[in-house]
Amino acid sequence: MHDYSDSHLKSILQRNRTIAVVGVSVNPVRPSYYVARYLGLKGYRVIPVNPGHAGKRLFGEVIQPSLSAICDPVDMVDIFRRPEMVPPIVDEALECFPALNCIWMQIGVEHAEAAAKAQARGVDVIQNRCPKIEYQRLFGELRMGGFATGIISSKL
Repeated sequence: MHDYSDSHLKSILQRNRTIAVVGVSVNPVRPSYYVARYLGLKGYRVIPVNPGHAGKRLFGEVIQPSLSAICDPVDMVDIFRRPEMVPPIVDEALECFPALNCIWMQIGVEHAEAAAKAQARGVDVIQNRCPKIEYQRLFGELRMGGFATGIISSKL
């Protein structure tokens, strides 16, 4: 289990505005779809990546076949793939985006060696967490649903 401070997670979510979501689904009941959609609704630019749906449009963006097909800079790569698929994704991200700030691995996704490689290049790595859940928790949205988030705020 990784212990990330709230301030660290909040900082990542505040400074990374363009997110490539690897393994995004076009099926609206899949977590990768609704997490990407949510992030887009919160003002992030979400670039969907899925070779099986390349060329289709999702959330106002063309689905890319790979990270290397993305022409614009990316701040964060959010990975919705099995742990054994992580190393080549991290390698491609480090090669394609020299100013990459963060590799984020979704709930259930961890890979120590790939994480260490990214961290050695100065890239923040979050494993086994969801940016949607963390955003909702850290920016007060879960509290509105009755969840105790541990965050004290005067905002309702």
